[in-house]
Amino acid sequence: MSHEAEIAGIGVGVGPDGDEVPAVILRAREELLPIFVTRDQANSIRLGLSDRVFERPLTHDLLVEMVTEFGGAIDGVRIDDLTDGTFYAKIDGDVYETGQPREFVFDARPSDAIALAIRFECPITVSDEVLDTAGQPPDSIEMEEPDSSVFPHSPGDEDRDESDFRYR
Repeated sequence: MSHEAEIAGIGVGVGPDGDEVPAVILRAREELLPIFVTRDQANSIRLGLSDRVFERPLTHDLLVEMVTEFGGAIDGVRIDDLTDGTFYAKIDGDVYETGQPREFVFDARPSDAIALAIRFECPITVSDEVLDTAGQPPDSIEMEEPDSSVFPHSPGDEDRDESDFRYR
């Protein structure tokens, strides 16, 4: 079974070597699911959440334009596997050919799938298996302001979003 997830925020966790590592935090099934991502991916997700429009399209914005221009749509993304500490995601969509929808599924990094889900305003789902393995109780996430070196401001980014936080 899968559960619809919402983005609780972008956080900073401590990796195995003690370094700060960005993470997107999903909320599903009354649990939190931290998924470590790169700084670039964290910023793309954060910028997608902010609805800011830039003069030139960023990578995920470009993908949205291309999929739409070619008659496609993203219907949803799912985080459906966790193997050896790596999360796996799928992007579900369709494209219309001669008036008939043709479904497609792409394998994706969860960070890319989430960045696209934000921009397409489509659901994010997480499987029970993933939540059973990596879900955390809500009180395990400590909220505090992150270090600005982890989430450097992007051009035109005046305010940090309240969904930015640190967790340990």
